[in-house]
Amino acid sequence: MVTKRRDWGAIGFLLPALIVYLSVIVIPVFYSFFISLFEWNGIRDMKFVGFGNYKTLFTNDPIFIISIKNNLIWIVLTLLLTMTVALMLAVILNKKFHGRTFFRGFFYFPSVIAPIAVSIIWRWMYEPNFGFINQFAQSLGSDFFQTWLSNPKTSLYAIFAANLWAVVGQSMILFLAGLQTVSVDALEAATIDGAGAIKRFIHITIPYMRETFIIVFATLIIAGMKVFDIVMGLTAGGPNNSTEMLSTYMYSQSFRYNNVGMGTTVACIMVLIMLFIIVPYISFTAKEQ
Repeated sequence: MVTKRRDWGAIGFLLPALIVYLSVIVIPVFYSFFISLFEWNGIRDMKFVGFGNYKTLFTNDPIFIISIKNNLIWIVLTLLLTMTVALMLAVILNKKFHGRTFFRGFFYFPSVIAPIAVSIIWRWMYEPNFGFINQFAQSLGSDFFQTWLSNPKTSLYAIFAANLWAVVGQSMILFLAGLQTVSVDALEAATIDGAGAIKRFIHITIPYMRETFIIVFATLIIAGMKVFDIVMGLTAGGPNNSTEMLSTYMYSQSFRYNNVGMGTTVACIMVLIMLFIIVPYISFTAKEQ
């Protein structure tokens, strides 16, 4: 009987969290999928179209294809550049030197700035006529001039550079925490055996930081899939849809064009893409531990 009381007590404590989880996560997800099966403007009666919205997006919507392509480019750049820069900063700032606490805070500070504020800062940085970047290049005697945000060839990468500045500090902090878990004894033993700094980093440091890499990898992919604020603040998906993301296209369909069914379909596709990428990766890495 005592065991049963303890079980009911545990259920009682878990029940509030379960209710919140169901009402905030599970039910909205299934309801969103339900809405994606309809043609609906949010006001009038819903017209059932089955998987028609999904078919339209993949077969007759070039902007949606551009959005997926841009999100994939963003994720690749994030994994190649953001992770690399964050890891390099973490390794450097993990060493003992005077002022390292200041530099840790200096590189982390942009992460606490609101994304819309970051977009305002970088909009002025990219301003063609008197923005810092063009003005700095011209002060060096160069006739360099670039319309960063209005040029479809550079706009996406310009936004990514601004985002890199803003988010690299968060990943750096995670890597710094992971570096604290590396065994000092293992590093000293490898040094005695004649292993250089690169070999120690590859064969000792990285394996000890496996869990950290999993967390950083997952968080960066999720952030890359749902990037919204900085894109809306700098280009709002333009010029000519060249910086359209799945999140911005979802917003446009739902609130600009009053096509709630189609916008919800884009949201469901975003969730499925994240599940297909993240779940297998985490499952695979967890088995190797």
